[in-house]
Order: sequence, then structure tokens, then C-alpha cells
Amino acid sequence: MTHSHEPSYRRVDLDQDEALRLLGSVSLGRVVFTRQALPAVRPVRHVLDDGDVVVLAHDAAALAPRGLRSGDAGVIVAYEADAIDPDTHLGWSVVVTGYAQLVSDPAELVRLHELSWSEAPVEGGEQAVRIHPELVTGVLVTESGGAARAAR
Repeated sequence: MTHSHEPSYRRVDLDQDEALRLLGSVSLGRVVFTRQALPAVRPVRHVLDDGDVVVLAHDAAALAPRGLRSGDAGVIVAYEADAIDPDTHLGWSVVVTGYAQLVSDPAELVRLHELSWSEAPVEGGEQAVRIHPELVTGVLVTESGGAARAAR
């Protein structure tokens, strides 16, 4: 009889509040959008603001060239962030799907920059995109028999 010393993993679905709390604990993620009718992914910085995910990109309009304009209803995008330990493969992943809109108000841009990127100078071409979540999903991967809690 052989015994495996490999850990067994358990997947725990997170509720929306816990998923957003974990998302707010990191500053980097990936925005998923459509470019030339194909899915595209870009790493970006983010901050949570009043329940929305706000990302900063050098050319945010490139996220949806024909649909992402200030004042529009927005375009559908997904945003993913995670914290997965490369050795143990334990951690969490959160995906937010919703409508993205350019932030065009200069005062709002300054406020958002101060919230999240105060150490980084504003470079020419940086724009903010606000994603209003329509669907928030999250998963925690933990060892079987271990506490099903994310690191706080």
C-alpha cells in the first residue's frame, strides 16, 4: 500500500464581499477585452472605488477602440486578479465582469490617482477606466482539511 504525501486541495467559492475584499488587497491584475473580434489580455494596476474596479492604462481607449468613450454605457470586460503561491499552489483568484467606461473628469482622475498610485507620477497618456461589476466570482484554493480562509 502506498501513501501519497502530496497535499490534496479543496476549492472554496467566495461570496462577492470576500472576493472584492481580496481583490482590494492587491494592486495588479489583468483586464480582458475584445480586440479585432478576438480576446485580449493586458496587465494593469487597479484600485477599488465605491464598489467599482478602476484600472490605469497608458492607452485605455485601446481596450475597446470603437466602444470605450467617455459618457457611453460602456463595453463589457472582465478583470482578474489573484494571489497564488508558486510553490504550494494555494491562494485565491477573483474575476469581475462588467461594463467599462473611461473616466474623463480631471478632478476624478486626480482623486483616483491619489487613491492608488500616489508614488507613481502621472505620465502622458495614462487614463483611468472604471469597471462597474455585474458579476463577481472568486475561488480560494486551500489544502483539504485546512481552514477555508484567505490570508488577511
